Amino acid sequence: MLAKKTSKNQITLPKEIAKEFPGIDYFDAVVENRKILLTPVTLRPVGASLAGIRDKMRRLGVMDEDVAEAVQWARKRRK
Repeated sequence: MLAKKTSKNQITLPKEIAKEFPGIDYFDAVVENRKILLTPVTLRPVGASLAGIRDKMRRLGVMDEDVAEAVQWARKRRK
C-alpha cells in the first residue's frame, strides 16, 4: 500500500492498515535498516501505574543499581 508524506511531514495510514488497530491513536516510530517501523502504543496517565511498573521491574529482576547504571550510561551518551 502506498502512503504519501505531506509537506508537514505527516503520513496517513491507509484504511486497510488502520482498521487492524482499533482504538489505537499513537504509534512508536523507529528506523531500522532504512525502514520505518510503527509499534502501537497505549498511553496511560502519569503515575497511574507506578505500582505496576515497580512490580514488573521486581519480576524482571531490575535492581536499584541497574537503574542508576542505566541513567549514568544514558548521560554519558549525550556528551
